[in-house]
Amino acid sequence: MSAKILIVDDEEIVIRSCRRILGDSMLVVDSANDGQDALRKVDETEYDLMILDIMMPGIDGLEVLQHVKERHPTVDVIMMTGLSEIQTAVKAMKLGAFDYLSKPFDPDELKLVVDRALERRQLQQENRKLKTEVSSKYRFENIIGSSPSMQAVFGLIAKCAPTNSTVLITGESGTGKEMIARAIHYNSLRKDQPFVTVDCNTLSESLLESELFGHTKGSFTGAVANKRGMFEIANNGSLFLDEFGNIPLSTQAKLLRVIQEREFRAVGSTTTQKTNVRLITATNKDLKAMVLEGTFREDLYYRINVFPIHSPALRERRDDIPALAFHFLKIFSAELGKPVSEISDGAMSLLVNYAWPGNVRELENTMQRAVILATDHIIRQAHLANIIENTQRPDFEVPRTSDDLKRVKKIAREKSVEDIEKMFIQETLRRNASNVTRSAEETGMQRANFQALMKKYNIRVRDTEYGAGGADAA
Repeated sequence: MSAKILIVDDEEIVIRSCRRILGDSMLVVDSANDGQDALRKVDETEYDLMILDIMMPGIDGLEVLQHVKERHPTVDVIMMTGLSEIQTAVKAMKLGAFDYLSKPFDPDELKLVVDRALERRQLQQENRKLKTEVSSKYRFENIIGSSPSMQAVFGLIAKCAPTNSTVLITGESGTGKEMIARAIHYNSLRKDQPFVTVDCNTLSESLLESELFGHTKGSFTGAVANKRGMFEIANNGSLFLDEFGNIPLSTQAKLLRVIQEREFRAVGSTTTQKTNVRLITATNKDLKAMVLEGTFREDLYYRINVFPIHSPALRERRDDIPALAFHFLKIFSAELGKPVSEISDGAMSLLVNYAWPGNVRELENTMQRAVILATDHIIRQAHLANIIENTQRPDFEVPRTSDDLKRVKKIAREKSVEDIEKMFIQETLRRNASNVTRSAEETGMQRANFQALMKKYNIRVRDTEYGAGGADAA
């Protein structure tokens, strides 16, 4: 492990001893013989560690320490002190020193305390890097989606993130509700505090309460030790309760108390604990309908529905599918070490027109499978066999009589024609940058007839898609 270390002592023999003890494996770049010189050097150079004598003429070690901690708080400082200066060394620890050594110190003792300081610094740097990466990943502008529905979601995230408001995220499974929750947290004032997730769908009632509130030793069979709950672990941060609609009524009552009173009790405990968490919940269920059915508490519903955000289904934002597909293509090509970089027009047409019942999660899995199957740099229709199979699966019962067969054949013919007409319009518009007049001319259709087909299939040209020479009024 190499590091930049500044040794500060008014005795040259001490500096030489430290250099010798630390050896060639350490990059001891500098030394200073007094406090004034040390202050100048620490302001000019970025050091990992300082070994600093307390008693020096002029500016002493405590003044240097205070300056370093005020202006360069990430630099760790090890104090060197005589046996008669232990009280001063204790004061130095209170001012932020990492540790202290009593002169004369053992060489192994110096090596040990320096190693500990550098290991802690490396761990802190890795944690800061990880936090930066996570924060960057979940900046809401990095969530893929240029469609109007996703732009509306981004606007809501931007509005609620800086607040402490409770958020309810609704939407089908696989639409990215947890991604939205993380974006809210990592764009909030709590971003340096914990983000804790609980999947309420995977735990029984008793285990869920233990997970949320913790438990005391012996409170139930198997409780062999005290356990902290997520409300305690997430304190001062954000607690994300996924699949919130699956929480049983008895637990709902306890959650209502936590939200109202900001306090809770661990299972089996009589002690009340305070909590300061930001609650973010998500569900794919209709909580309003559940309230009417009596399976979800009305008072809890209004407590969590302070700031609702709806995560749209992928079929409701088809404009985002190409960007999402290429995003996953890039990820899985890198992960699997395959130079796949393109998607054929036919394959993209399948992706855009598929219903995506599993939403973004299903698209992600589909692209991973396609990259595995690809034999060159292009994803083709053949690599999307699962989509073709699901698309071609009939949405009617197999006929049992001759009359049934005639009826089903008629439905199938009509549906096939509709699918072809719809794809015809969409592909033509895409080729012509959404310009209706050019699209009609290219196909040899009257503009009014082309528009009639657009209206039939509710195909609209949005302003946000227009480029230079883009769509005319439709």
